[in-house]
Amino acid sequence: MRRRAATSFLSACAITLVAAGCASVEAERAEPAGQDVAEAGSGSTPADARGLTARLVDAEGAEVGTVTLSETGRGTRVSVKVAGLPPGFHGFHVHAVGLCEPDSVSPTDPSMTGDFLSAGGHLGAAEADHPHHAGDLPSLYIGQSGAGKLRTVTDAFTLADLTDDDGSAVMVHAGPDNFANIPERYAPEGPDQMTRATGDSGGRIACGPVEG
Repeated sequence: MRRRAATSFLSACAITLVAAGCASVEAERAEPAGQDVAEAGSGSTPADARGLTARLVDAEGAEVGTVTLSETGRGTRVSVKVAGLPPGFHGFHVHAVGLCEPDSVSPTDPSMTGDFLSAGGHLGAAEADHPHHAGDLPSLYIGQSGAGKLRTVTDAFTLADLTDDDGSAVMVHAGPDNFANIPERYAPEGPDQMTRATGDSGGRIACGPVEG
């Protein structure tokens, strides 16, 4: 009887300890969840944290993709997802004017007309040659299905830089960007002005104004 009572007492203690342990784990799990709810309901998220977007359309006005831009601790994250574009590498940049009009006039050269020329040149083109413009980004690769994705981070511009008085636009070009990298054996005098300005990535096939 004495041994059975001792066994019962130990079993009760074990059950108590297990229950207490479970309660501690549940409390630890519940605390972060409550914190998340409080933060989500505070309404204090700054506008920059929500980011910016650009809806890409082709020259016919059909939507072909979306670009999202958000601030991170390392700079501005640029994420793009597209479909229905020609396969291959394409120049991908932020342009200086937030206006995407087909068959439009270049704001810097009225003698030039073409699709999305209304968006002007690359963001920061007045301060440096390509590929050192603030708006220069890695090339966008499109697979045989016509779809492509890209995510990159740049410290060359902030969200505030994209929302100045004339805005900005994200652009996809028809051809690959050579980043003004022309070997000297092909161009002993260096790349020409067009290459230094654009990277020879050709016409503009998709454009999207950056919006909040």
